[in-house]
Amino acid sequence: MDQIQRLIDIMKELRDKEHGCPWDLEQTPTTLKKYILEEAYEVIEAIEDNNKDELKKELGDLLLQIVFQSQIADENKDFNFEDVARSISEKLIRRHPHIFGEKKKLTPEEVKNNWELIKKDKEGKKRILDGVPKSYNALLRSLRIQEKVASVGFEWNNSVDIIEKIKEEMSELEEGIKNNDIPNIEEEFGDLLFVMVNLSKRLNVNPEDALQKANNKFISRFNHIEKKVEDNGEKVRDKSLEELDFFWDEAKRIERGQE
Repeated sequence: MDQIQRLIDIMKELRDKEHGCPWDLEQTPTTLKKYILEEAYEVIEAIEDNNKDELKKELGDLLLQIVFQSQIADENKDFNFEDVARSISEKLIRRHPHIFGEKKKLTPEEVKNNWELIKKDKEGKKRILDGVPKSYNALLRSLRIQEKVASVGFEWNNSVDIIEKIKEEMSELEEGIKNNDIPNIEEEFGDLLFVMVNLSKRLNVNPEDALQKANNKFISRFNHIEKKVEDNGEKVRDKSLEELDFFWDEAKRIERGQE
């Protein structure tokens, strides 16, 4: 039996008004939003952990959310799962004319730029930045904005220029801090983050991944501090910053294999 059709049939049965599951029946596109995000993050975690079995399960969970949303839409006579699959198939063909039209050899960067131009010229997007979801987290939204404008040549020529801009924004932030100008501090802090994201794009570093790795590194080091302090029968809040820094440096040495 086709496993996609099997999943769709199971979802229909769960949503059956007479014999379905009460929890599934009370769900709406809005109540399910959080699960889409949660499942997507769990997929990412499985990829980062290189856990193939977990990735298979998490992709299934994410697919369930697509089938669930499609089933509700089908009940409302809006669209169904087949329409969803057809829509993405047609989009892929339309945005890859170098594969499904006249065969051309393009670089990954050329493909990316063509993708944005096709969206604007053939799909009725009025502006280059149309379609960047407001619901993205700020870091991802910033990256997508800058990728899109770069596709039409609106970007710095090299990383040196971006670093100079970072220094300029840092100087403006320092001025705001000096004057205790809270609205200006927020604005300049945002400008600094925006340019930092641009630098990450230039260096081909995903800013979300980089920040998550920094988060994980900090957690690991702080856990080391906490354990060392508690092993001595003490509490972190009772230790001086100098004492905590000692264990922080120790954690760094352990990471580098120096202890």
